[in-house]
Amino acid sequence: MSNLRTRYLLQWLESHFSAENISLIPLTGDAGFRRYFRFHNQSQCYIAVDAPVKLSNNQAFVDVQQVLQDLGVNVPNIIAADLEAGFLCLSDFGDTVLAERLSSENMQHYYANAIIELSKMLKCKTAVVAKLPDYNAPFILTELVIFKEWLLEKHLGIYLTADEEIALSACFDVLVSAIIAQPKVFMHRDYHSRNIMLLADDKLGVIDFQDAVKGPVIYDLVSLLKDCYVRWPKQLITPLMEDYRQQVQNYFPDENLSKEKWQYWFDLTGLQRHIKASGIFARLHHRDNKSGYLADIPLTLTYIQDVSAQYDKLSFLHELVTKRVMPAVNKRSK
Repeated sequence: MSNLRTRYLLQWLESHFSAENISLIPLTGDAGFRRYFRFHNQSQCYIAVDAPVKLSNNQAFVDVQQVLQDLGVNVPNIIAADLEAGFLCLSDFGDTVLAERLSSENMQHYYANAIIELSKMLKCKTAVVAKLPDYNAPFILTELVIFKEWLLEKHLGIYLTADEEIALSACFDVLVSAIIAQPKVFMHRDYHSRNIMLLADDKLGVIDFQDAVKGPVIYDLVSLLKDCYVRWPKQLITPLMEDYRQQVQNYFPDENLSKEKWQYWFDLTGLQRHIKASGIFARLHHRDNKSGYLADIPLTLTYIQDVSAQYDKLSFLHELVTKRVMPAVNKRSK
């Protein structure tokens, strides 16, 4: 099927550019079902995307691209789109994802720049944000269930008793409460160092934004600073957290954003994200034959372990991950 799709994609590109013999160079994809190619036409570089309609949110990609571009966020230009066929042609941001260039020496510089992009998103008009899917309590819980279904049961063969299910649900409710208490803004939902491109002029480009939602103000900051793929010491993260807290406080003057509240939101929103991510990494392996993400599970579990240890209400989650999940993951990876 993919060869046939590639042929149709080529025909579409050649007719759009009135060109012959366009040559597609496959690029490594993402965790979704889209395929990416680079091609050259009249000394310009472009990215072609094969995004099957039933498996990709193409209309959202186009809509959100426009929203972000209007806000001054650096996103790829859409050169052409055929939403019925599931084909896109984008401007080329190159090959360098920010993750590849980060070090403890330059991390604060680049993350401060990434936070500037977040503060642009913060200014998204309420009416525009209102049109996005709502990251509400049922949505959040649906994501949390992925942990139980795919990491615990499918991947590790850990089945909870009825009492344990109740205890885990109680922990999940604590996280949901912390998330829905926050002001809602435009939320990228996957804002981290593998979805930010480092461009030739040291500028940043933002990609993979099609799953944007109306969600909690701290979510994207946590995605960035408590990245599922790289961990930074607290002393590097804290000034960046504080800088954004002050920006958000200015934007929501009626909201009392004390450092304590901000830290609580940061901790629990990050915890929800890491619980979900650990389940998704297992699902990518079992359902989608993308096993590379299994290597990212231990770091997400370490984050869960560390944060849950700080809150008595989350002691069941802490014990579950420390005594059962971590040992089972370590055993599997040997």
